[in-house]
Amino acid sequence: MKLFWKIFAALAAVLALLFTVYIFNLDMKLMRSVVLPFLNKHYDRQKREHVI
Repeated sequence: MKLFWKIFAALAAVLALLFTVYIFNLDMKLMRSVVLPFLNKHYDRQKREHVI
């Protein structure tokens, strides 16, 4: 029975963490602040075939 409560507490903690990420939109904030600067550097270095 003790193992059941440990598993239940771990699942509840994971659920609370996922809920917090969803409510505060933390995944998109991470994308904007960390991933997009790397992508911008990559695409800015590429040679353009067609100038717009």
